[in-house]
Formats: sequence, C-alpha cells, structure tokens
Amino acid sequence: SDTQRDPFVAKTAADYEAVRFARANKGQSELVPLATARANGWQLDFAQVPPAPVQPGRHLFMDWPLEDLRDYIDWTPFFRAWELAGNYPAILDDAIVGESARSLWADAQAMLDQVIAEKWLTAKGVAALWPARREGDDVIVTTPAFALSEVEGQEGSASTSLGTNGASETRFAFLRQQIAKREGRANMCLADFIDPAGDWMGGFAVGVHGIEPHLVRYKADHDDYNDILLKALADRLAEAFAERLHAHVRTDLWGYAPGEQLTNEALVREQYRGIRPAPGYPACPEHSLKRTLFDMLDAEANTGLELTESFAMLPTAAVSGFYFGHAEAEYFGVARIGQDQVADYATRRGVDARQAERWLRPNLD
Repeated sequence: SDTQRDPFVAKTAADYEAVRFARANKGQSELVPLATARANGWQLDFAQVPPAPVQPGRHLFMDWPLEDLRDYIDWTPFFRAWELAGNYPAILDDAIVGESARSLWADAQAMLDQVIAEKWLTAKGVAALWPARREGDDVIVTTPAFALSEVEGQEGSASTSLGTNGASETRFAFLRQQIAKREGRANMCLADFIDPAGDWMGGFAVGVHGIEPHLVRYKADHDDYNDILLKALADRLAEAFAERLHAHVRTDLWGYAPGEQLTNEALVREQYRGIRPAPGYPACPEHSLKRTLFDMLDAEANTGLELTESFAMLPTAAVSGFYFGHAEAEYFGVARIGQDQVADYATRRGVDARQAERWLRPNLD
C-alpha cells in the first residue's frame, strides 16, 4: 500500500527501526561527504551471488486466488489501522483492547469469507526478473528483446537506451546513507547488493481491484464501519499478495530457494533470503522511481494499476517494489542526505536541481 495512504503499515521491523532512526537523527547527526559515504559502502561477497533465474522475464498473474492470499495476511497492521495497539494474535487476549480486537476480528473474518465466496475483489500482479549490473549507486537492468516478445508478446515501454541485440537498458538511481557511521558500519545503498560484473534484479507490482461498487453501496447506506473494514481488508490482501508473490519468486521463478518452507510468522519476520524494498520506504525513499518501475513492468497495461502525478498508486490497495536476491541483502533507512547527493542525484536522473530537491525534500529536513 502507498505510504502516503497507510501510515500504520510498515513492511518490516527493520523499516520501523529505520524510521525511528531517521526521526531521531534529523537535524542533528553529522553528515559525511557523498564521496566518503561511497568509500564506506557495503563490500559484499559476490561469490554468493544468486543464480540466474529459472524463469526470467515478465510474468503476469491476473486472478490470484484470494483464499490462498488469506493465509499470508499479516494481521498486526490491520489492528494498528484501527488504533488498537498490540501484536496479533496476542492482541485478541489483551487485557485492555482484547474485547474490541476480538469483535473486530470476528467482523473481519465474516467479511473476508463473503469477499472470497462472492468474488468481490480480484488480485492482479506482474513480476519480472532482469539481468542487472551495478554502476556506482545505480543499477542498470537489461531487457532482452526476446524476453519481451516471448514472455508476454508485447513491447516494453521503459527503455532509456538500447544495448546490444536490440535489448533495452534502464537505469535505477538509488540513494546512499550519508549519516556518519561508527567504526565497522557501512553507508549503505541498494546498489551495493548488485554485482558490478553481472547479476539479476527483479521488480513487481500488485493490486486488489473491484472495491468501488461495494464502497458505493456502503456510502449509500451511510455504513462507515463496513466501508473502512473493507478498505482495510483490501490493503491486507494487497500486502499478502506481495508477500505470496515474493515467495513464488524465491522458490519458483528465480528459484534460488526451491526448498523454502516458512510459517506465516517466519514470513512476517522475513526469515528468508532476499528483500523487496518499495519506493517510498526507508531504503528507497524517493517515490518517482515508481514511474520507471511501472514502465519496466508495463504495470498499467498488464494489471490495471495507475500512478497519480504524485506517484500514489491506484487502486490504493497496491504494492510495488524491487527484488534483490543476495544472501546478505537487508533493509535499512537512507535517512538524512546532503546537498551534494541531491546534486549528484539530479545529474543521474537527468533532472534539474529543483526537481531533485522536491523529490528528496523528506530526506533533507
């Protein structure tokens, strides 16, 4: 779900920690020059680079079964959205909010039963795995011409330059931590997880469609409770779809963890190899990268998702992001950056400094 829309939802415990870190350090932590931060980047062992995907290219999922996604729902953010503090399932027996949580839980299960049985909502998504290489703080992904035609039968829309054999190359510019680190701690950037000599990176976009007629009905009935409940469930299903699709990528499409068998609790705790950072979240705080990602995935044509001028996703029950498969890849927060990185980012993105500063304003305050 879009971070502007759903402030209660944080994808991982690491993301929460990064947000707390950023808030605690804004305006007071020492920044190092960008060149110094880059020299202190994370040096990974690329002998552990994940293998080439079993099924590279783009893959469409036009109606993922909701009954399958139900098993992947993380319910803790659902209760937080209703301002009920506590972790699921312990919250159901909480001395203070337990009674309210149990009542809400029962209503949610009844509505979810109806949503699934009567097919109120449809889960659509697209995932892709591309050859990639690192150049500085950028990742260059290559889309071979055959991958577009054979996998989905249509031409891509996100190429920024042409490589050999008609392939297109797209550059994703990522941000690097600039806050001074203590000895032994790196100034991290997502590009650090990609081998300059050749690697793979993925992208995805998923959404839950079909909510509007039901919201119209609830509005006509002045039923605010069920209106909010359905929106919250759609959000949870979208997040569950992102989690389920990532598991499918790890075990089947990319296939670097074919024997993975994890409980829902282990999935929530992200006890698996690889990460799926999303534009707008702490490791990748700049929202406009969604536009490039959507173009690479042809997400609007393939899934019906849309981006607003401010890069919010529609329908709002949607998630998009990147796949990194290195065994040492982890979440972090970029936090505050300096004007030297703003200028560098503007150059790398091909925009003027004012535009870059508007995009990066939350990381400058």
